[in-house]
Amino acid sequence: MSLSVNRQYRATVILDTRDYQEPVETLITKLQDILKDLGAEVSKAENLGRYDFIRITDRHHPGDIYLQFEFEGGHNVPSDLQSRVRLDKTIKRVMVQSL
Repeated sequence: MSLSVNRQYRATVILDTRDYQEPVETLITKLQDILKDLGAEVSKAENLGRYDFIRITDRHHPGDIYLQFEFEGGHNVPSDLQSRVRLDKTIKRVMVQSL
């Protein structure tokens, strides 16, 4: 018999909004819906604002918007989230930390 233990996580998401015309709130709700589909319960979603990148790979794109989500879910949610948003052009990076 295995017990399913939910863990607390914090996901930091870097967006790529160069060709995105809609408000950032639509991306926040999109990511919250993805987390809910994966079985996570989102407790906090925060727009951290625009920050410059430390290492600039494109001089015409020196920075973008950072988002942070705190959620509770199973041990497979971080890897499932990474694979779910891997091909999304509006998401540059996702980093998930266990709290």
